[in-house]
Amino acid sequence: MEFRDVILLLHPIAAVVIVFPLIGIVVNRALQTRQRRLQTASGEKSKIPPSAGQEHVQLGRWLTGAVVGIVLLALAYDIFSNIVDQKVWDQNPFKVGLIILMFGVAIASLALLYRAKTRLWRGVFATLTGMSLVVLGCQDGIYRKTDQWYVSHYYYGITAALLMIFSLAILREIYQDRTNRWRTVHIVLNSIALLIFLGQGITGTQSLLEVPLAWQEPYVNQLYGQQCDKKPCTIQLAPAPQPSK
Repeated sequence: MEFRDVILLLHPIAAVVIVFPLIGIVVNRALQTRQRRLQTASGEKSKIPPSAGQEHVQLGRWLTGAVVGIVLLALAYDIFSNIVDQKVWDQNPFKVGLIILMFGVAIASLALLYRAKTRLWRGVFATLTGMSLVVLGCQDGIYRKTDQWYVSHYYYGITAALLMIFSLAILREIYQDRTNRWRTVHIVLNSIALLIFLGQGITGTQSLLEVPLAWQEPYVNQLYGQQCDKKPCTIQLAPAPQPSK
């Protein structure tokens, strides 16, 4: 396995070790928080500790950073692999510079979103973070599967990241709104996000089978060039070497 293949595996490793365990804990704390709130509202004494809500908020903030980070990691692998393979730096160094700048904007905007307090700046930094992900996702080399967007790991991932960014941006509104309108929006959008994460687990496994290792790539590309993914193909095996006499 080449070093490039090791970098490729960092994305699924981070998903399994960090993101999906966080999702499970965040969902658990969300259910506890809601159950405690309903019990308190009905006058019933809840056995769930008050810290469940604080843990849900803190872990949710971590989850947003983890999801955006893992998306940036996947985008960086595809984009910079294409830059190296196609020698884009020699042909258009200005474009490469802009791509690097866009990664910097995404990271800086997310960091500032964590620190922003006013609604205006939270909206600005959330928009910049989301736009950076979308622009980076439009670059050459990204494995998008646009013709099969409904089972595309890329589109699921970008959508999940945008929903996480929006949830982080409206966090203050959730606790300041006495009408619970923002809380309802938060519940609905994150229920959708949970379904998308489940889809990510399925499409991510599929992508692991479809994205070849470095030594396999030229042969797999030949198969795609013959449209073997859409029609039956007959592959001629190379003749076995003759033993020396």
